[in-house]
Amino acid sequence: MRRIGLLLTLVALGMGQNQKTSSFDPRLTVNTLVREDAFAGMMANDMERFERGAKNIDLLLSKRPEARADLLAWKGLIIMNRAVFAREKNQAAEYASNYREALATFAEAARLDPAGLGVNAIRGGTGAVLGERLAPEHRAENWAASYEAYQVIWKAQSASLERLPVHIKGELLAGLAETAQRTGHAEESRHYVDEILRVLPGTPYEARARKWKDNPELATRTSLACQTCHEPGRLAARQASLAKSN
Repeated sequence: MRRIGLLLTLVALGMGQNQKTSSFDPRLTVNTLVREDAFAGMMANDMERFERGAKNIDLLLSKRPEARADLLAWKGLIIMNRAVFAREKNQAAEYASNYREALATFAEAARLDPAGLGVNAIRGGTGAVLGERLAPEHRAENWAASYEAYQVIWKAQSASLERLPVHIKGELLAGLAETAQRTGHAEESRHYVDEILRVLPGTPYEARARKWKDNPELATRTSLACQTCHEPGRLAARQASLAKSN
């Protein structure tokens, strides 16, 4: 139950889009094209859309070579999900194989674009969402990778923190606080909780961070992330807008 709030909001993100993305409008980024199907499969156990997302990632790898790093990060998310699905079916060998492949795919994405916001956001978010569903022996490694990914994003965005939209600001600070807490950086985690309280008053992030601060034991059982997730149907809305502009 630790991640129920995060799970529900990502389900909403994924369920908002149910049309195929095979047209691959060149004006849309690869992240826009694959995000909703990938999240629907991950969060709502919608295997039809999960497989469509996986297929579209493979197609885009041939059509958008300039976006290879981000696409490999999305492919890592897909493969890590396959690992989780296998573990939950007691398929130990398949879990181990997919887990190793997911790590290798994320590593290749990071090699291609080590400071990329897309690569690190996908890696950090995947770790945060799936961390507790991995085998116990892999959880510390997973949280450490997520922590490192959020550190890269912080390095790129910390100077403009005050100007970021609420969602981006909140998710960045929440990810920093949560991954620091999970990796034993307690003082650092408290710092980011205080930053949430300072820069996000009156938001759901502030409310959850206040609970963490008032009752530190909650930090081991609840998530700070995804308190104001993306509105549903972002891809459909974006495609409609582009169609009107033609």
